[in-house]
Amino acid sequence: MAPLAVSEQQLDLDLAGHREVGRRIRAGRGEGGYGAFVPHPLPPTVAYDGRLMSLLSDADRALGELNGLGRMVPNPDLLIGPFVHREAVLSSKIEGTQATITDVYALEAGQVGLSPRRPSDVREVANYIDSLRYGLDRLETLPVSLRLFRELHARLMAGVRGQGATPGEFRTSQNWIGPPGCLLSDATYVPSPPSELMDCLGRFELYCHQEDGANPPLVRLGLIHGQFEMIHPFLDGNGRIGRLLITLLLVHWGLLSLPLLYLSAFFERRRPEYYDRLLGISQRGAWEEWIAFFLEGVRTESRDAAERAKRLQDLQHRWRDLFTGVRGSALTLRLVDALFEGPIVTIPRAQEILGVTYPSAKAHVDKLVSARVLAPFGARAYGRAFVAEEILGIIDA
Repeated sequence: MAPLAVSEQQLDLDLAGHREVGRRIRAGRGEGGYGAFVPHPLPPTVAYDGRLMSLLSDADRALGELNGLGRMVPNPDLLIGPFVHREAVLSSKIEGTQATITDVYALEAGQVGLSPRRPSDVREVANYIDSLRYGLDRLETLPVSLRLFRELHARLMAGVRGQGATPGEFRTSQNWIGPPGCLLSDATYVPSPPSELMDCLGRFELYCHQEDGANPPLVRLGLIHGQFEMIHPFLDGNGRIGRLLITLLLVHWGLLSLPLLYLSAFFERRRPEYYDRLLGISQRGAWEEWIAFFLEGVRTESRDAAERAKRLQDLQHRWRDLFTGVRGSALTLRLVDALFEGPIVTIPRAQEILGVTYPSAKAHVDKLVSARVLAPFGARAYGRAFVAEEILGIIDA
């Protein structure tokens, strides 16, 4: 196939009273041509007014408090598991999936048939969890890079809708953003054509590695997320990879010792504004408006995460107090702690966790049911499962 013809026209943003943030280019041939946007490399010049500085200060403080709380947790899995699952559900929900946290934990407990949701939706969320955990581990040996993005994308899209959209590969055809079913000619936003894509990505990768003395880390995170969404390097899954990147960089840069902050809940609650703020960057050069929105998300979700973390810790302490000093308490306490990693449990799973016989595992599960820590999950007579409803209530409130 012959390459697309591309012509370039500098954005006339001065006439509109806005700053220049990229180039409008004309791609395609003849009547099939279309306009696309190529963002300038990061960083832009950010105007720090009083409101932005106040938001930055609040966000820094809230994030610092969350990080301090995370450092005091004796067992990090108490918080990491629930928070990762919540993020996966909400980030995927932004893209249209209907799976719940209960659905995903049911899948992990081998109780897929109890979920009324589409199995493909639940699998998409499970892939997000796998991608996030993989990314956190991978950053120990591989820096934030184009290679890492491809590896994450391959895991995210494995075996789900969009799997035909070249998982793990940057796009070689044009994509666009707009209402469901819209054509390229009617798109709300058209990112860089393939001929410009790798140059955009190379400059983006460079910025992720270099120092930026003009902008503090949280602002840099906002710039990186906004730029990634403008580049839109994959045919599908860009939003989820872009939101994954926020958490990965928070940990990689040492802003958080544990992956406890996720912004998808904030973005989902204010989804129209999320899209409008991102679109405003390319349309009006509104970087400050986007950064203010992003920092508000950091502040809000840091406080929310700290509150949920405290409630989970309090619940764990209350349950441990119930069983401390009773017969077989060490094994029962181990099962209690394991519920925070997987709140839906079967007796075979309890047997595996405790390393005991089936009758012994059943006795420990029955003990938790009698104490109302666990409740029967579903209506199966064989292969029954049990759920810690209070844990799910805290995560999903």
